[in-house]
Amino acid sequence: MGRVLNVTRADAVAAVRNPLAFIAARWTPAPRTVRRAALFALVMSVVIVVTGGAVRLTGSGLGCPTWPKCTDDSLTATSAMGFHGAIEFGNRMLTYVLCAAVGWAIIAARSEKPHRRSLTRLGWAQFWLVMSNAVLGGIVVLVGLNPYTVAAHFLAASALIAVAAVMWQRTGEGDGEPRALVGRPVQQLVWFLVLASTLLIAVGTVVTGAGPHAGDSSEVERMPLDWETVAKLHAVLAWIVVTLTFALWFILKAVDAPKRPLDRTRDLFLVLLSQGVIGYVQYFTDLPEILVALHMLGSCLVWIAVLRVPLALRERAGTPTALPHPAPEATAGTRV
Repeated sequence: MGRVLNVTRADAVAAVRNPLAFIAARWTPAPRTVRRAALFALVMSVVIVVTGGAVRLTGSGLGCPTWPKCTDDSLTATSAMGFHGAIEFGNRMLTYVLCAAVGWAIIAARSEKPHRRSLTRLGWAQFWLVMSNAVLGGIVVLVGLNPYTVAAHFLAASALIAVAAVMWQRTGEGDGEPRALVGRPVQQLVWFLVLASTLLIAVGTVVTGAGPHAGDSSEVERMPLDWETVAKLHAVLAWIVVTLTFALWFILKAVDAPKRPLDRTRDLFLVLLSQGVIGYVQYFTDLPEILVALHMLGSCLVWIAVLRVPLALRERAGTPTALPHPAPEATAGTRV
């Protein structure tokens, strides 16, 4: 009995000192589990952006007028705060779901055998981005939805999506040195596409900051710009991105590139066209809230599709062509 008690105490001390190492020593997830954990984190990073947009579009940006509490006297929304308080507080609660998703991705990556430090680092990068953006979200509320802080809040969320997308991609690759599948001129074109897409998203935040949806039912400061002029600049940048994508697909066909880069470029082109249709319809129909929300979702999907293009232009040693079911003997005992 004494020996069992000593082991239990040692385990408890080890768990407190380094809980990730403690879990990793006792659990080996299947590659599919790690990939699904990374995908869940990516999905939640998109969900938090869309629900944040719902907060603004329903005029609930100051539904909880302070931070980190909802009011000076209550941590949660009260019935007296009504619909707007519930919407804003619900979005805050989803941050905890996002934290859980990122935490699950970190645990799964840390427990994979052999340990891949690159995956764990990407997981921790997501964690710190979530924490930083949560603080920035609090600042947004404390400064009364200043449009510049709102724009920074969205850009930080886009950075989180980028890291989550890279981690999801890396879970299906090996850790060898990357080998380019196309020539340097094509790679440079792709990075120019990424740069143009980044600028497109940044200008989109200016359209939002100058536009009519302030995020609260009261009068809220807007960026001192003509939002229609900025919206037209946004549209020009969108057409540049579409043109670059179209040109890239033809160049990849001309150089007889592998199927994966071609497929990713085609997917990006289709997502861009869908996003463009939504953008033009919302512009000519005076920005109905449902279309603005769909456009925000489309922005996230465009960004993910853009990032997947350069990631498809190289391969790493050990890259699986698929994620096969592990053999029964490999799953016995320690595999999950």
